[in-house]
Amino acid sequence: MFYEMTIAGLKRQLPLCRVTDDLYIGAFIMFGDVEITVAAAKELLAKAPEFDIMITAESKGIPLVHEMARQAGVNDYIVARKGPKLYMTNIIKTEVDSITTDHVQTLCIGQQEADLMAGRRVLIVDDVISTGESLKSIETLVNQVGGNIVGRMTVLAEGEAAERDDIIYLEKLPVFHADGTIKE
Repeated sequence: MFYEMTIAGLKRQLPLCRVTDDLYIGAFIMFGDVEITVAAAKELLAKAPEFDIMITAESKGIPLVHEMARQAGVNDYIVARKGPKLYMTNIIKTEVDSITTDHVQTLCIGQQEADLMAGRRVLIVDDVISTGESLKSIETLVNQVGGNIVGRMTVLAEGEAAERDDIIYLEKLPVFHADGTIKE
């Protein structure tokens, strides 16, 4: 089963994936799709508030935030990593329970990332916002280091996330019943 939609002017078929017996989601995978990444980055930047630095969670948001930084002509962006890395110092961590992962994950940044955000206008970027758990975890990291969150952007707002007034998104992605029909 697939759900066809237009994203940033491009048609894509999203495979429907089971979350529970009666909840399926459309899998939006930007990895390997340069055309959609470039187009979505351009459209998001057109809607973006003024910012100094962008942050995303590892890993699906990385191509998007990279392309947004490239198009915006900025050299830095931050990736909240799924675990501490050897090069990180003074690690700051938070936990996230995402709908697309079967276990609680850790997101962390080090001193270098903290310094890039402290006192600056931070734009949070992700490919899909659904339950908002990943977003909440990134907000925690930004707030812990004194960053000023100026916007929360995503390509797709899934399900009830589209009703939120604190995110900017390109398209609404519905959630589905087991038979592929849209849940209302």
